[in-house]
Amino acid sequence: SFVTRTNTCGELRSAHVGQEVTLYGWIQYQRQGLFLVLRDFQGLTQIIIPQDEAHSHLKELLSNAPVESVVRVTGIVSPRPPGQENPKMPTGDIEVKAETAEILNPCKKLPFEIKDFIKKSEALRMQYRYLDLRSFQLQYNLRLRSRIVMRMREYLCNLHGFVDVETPTLFKRTPGGAKEFLVPSREAGKFYCLPQSPQQFKQLLMVGGLDRYFQVARCYRDEGSRPDRQPEFTQIDIEMSFVDQAGIQRLIEGLLQYSWPEEKGSITTPFPSMTYKEALDDYGTDKPDTRFGMKIVDISDFLRRSDIQFVQNALSYPRGTVRAICIPQGARYLKNKDLESLKESAKSQFNQEIMEIICRPDGSLKSLLTKFLGEKQQSELIQGLNVQADDVVLLAAGEHKQVCSVLGSLRLKSADLLEAAGLVLRDPAAFHFLWVVDFPLFLPKEENPSELESAHHPFTAPHPADGSLLYSDPAKVRSQHYDLVLNGSEVGGGSIRIHSAEQQRFVLEKVLKEDSEVLSHLLQALEFGAPPHGGIALGLDRLISLIVDAPSIRDVIAFPKSFRGRDLMGSAPDYVTPAELEPYHIQVSWPLAEKEAKKS
Repeated sequence: SFVTRTNTCGELRSAHVGQEVTLYGWIQYQRQGLFLVLRDFQGLTQIIIPQDEAHSHLKELLSNAPVESVVRVTGIVSPRPPGQENPKMPTGDIEVKAETAEILNPCKKLPFEIKDFIKKSEALRMQYRYLDLRSFQLQYNLRLRSRIVMRMREYLCNLHGFVDVETPTLFKRTPGGAKEFLVPSREAGKFYCLPQSPQQFKQLLMVGGLDRYFQVARCYRDEGSRPDRQPEFTQIDIEMSFVDQAGIQRLIEGLLQYSWPEEKGSITTPFPSMTYKEALDDYGTDKPDTRFGMKIVDISDFLRRSDIQFVQNALSYPRGTVRAICIPQGARYLKNKDLESLKESAKSQFNQEIMEIICRPDGSLKSLLTKFLGEKQQSELIQGLNVQADDVVLLAAGEHKQVCSVLGSLRLKSADLLEAAGLVLRDPAAFHFLWVVDFPLFLPKEENPSELESAHHPFTAPHPADGSLLYSDPAKVRSQHYDLVLNGSEVGGGSIRIHSAEQQRFVLEKVLKEDSEVLSHLLQALEFGAPPHGGIALGLDRLISLIVDAPSIRDVIAFPKSFRGRDLMGSAPDYVTPAELEPYHIQVSWPLAEKEAKKS
């Protein structure tokens, strides 16, 4: 519709034979002046180049056109000769015999071929992103993303009465959370901040009585060089009044089920749920990949009576524990260098020693520890860990949280090694959603453990059962926060919010030691009849990348930034002149800037 072509390059079939069609697209491939393959957003069509003298001009035009030139072709749809059909192409039963053609724009020599199987460096792909976007995979990713977002809008707005509201991009600093980008203003010394999320605005919309808000929101975080993160990203942002945690969870389950692409199979609701403590104890992380087993097992009681010195040392501490994971068929699939690399990563990343126990084919154990263990203890250990022949056990002893964290990391690394060796543990077509709940409301600061910081953000409400602890022992308070995890990646997070100004002020001033004046507008709003409310934000980029099994979130974003937050295509960020900075009352130390430029 609205264009001069009659059909796209992906829709012609045997039913169109005999019709005259006009196609527009890019030359994907040309062979010896006999035929070419024309490509557009929907697919491929084979174009037959006429060989007779009457069409010599047309033959010369199409035979000499460079690959990726944009052309218009008019011709007759014909069946392919018997035996020349291509079942791999949706249009493989037909071809178009060209009658007229026009080169709309020739293409100069390409920096890389526009084919999915051709390997290109990511830097080159991002420098010529407009060419990379022509690939079938990126076309599919972006069109699927658009389709999912449209279905989400339908579900929220048309079926459940949500209001799509745009919130400001220029705002002010928010206490806690990620580092924000500063934007200079014309008032000397005053800066805007780009919001890391519309958190305050969506709460204020609830105070304003909108009841149900949603937005496909652009968010900004100045997190520097972090792998697979983007300085600007997109959230499906949601807030509701008069709702509890269960209500938000059911809404999101319905939203995902409604918008889920048919070609990816169906998803089952309700999603399973797990507490933060269970996740850490069993998987060593608050975002467990539940597609495979290898859970962490507490073996402290099995070894408490042993004479192993490092085990006894660990268990003598209040939070001391001995835990292990069992790697199925590890002795068969993992080499000695793999086991050494696992132990080395535990040492370098966590400063944690790891002991291994190998179960021989005859069921006996091979380990430095066996000489300290009687037959009964070895049997109990085998039973407790459900060890089979050729399995490998990795054991760690020490402080509870550290031991769980290191074993959680080794669990994922072991799975990668097993799969690289040919043992399939995680079905790439499986989608395992999981709710993680009952997070702590506050965590000790890394730089000063005697002080507390918000585990997520300062607007999260305490768990109803822990309300009194907030004023007596805030470190023990659980929150009404919930994370949505998919295949071991966090794809959403939200909470029930504090709607009492008094409680919000106490959290900011007494617990977090923050200047509440920065949030005076929100505190004031909460005093004017703020309803109970809660919400969630889904990370759209991460969600889509998991659905299409993309190696990076950059593969589902049209124009992403590089690992270092740079736009390699447009060379941003860039320098500006002193004259351009003058209205903002800013001066740059230019020698320093030039020095940094030389470094990069």
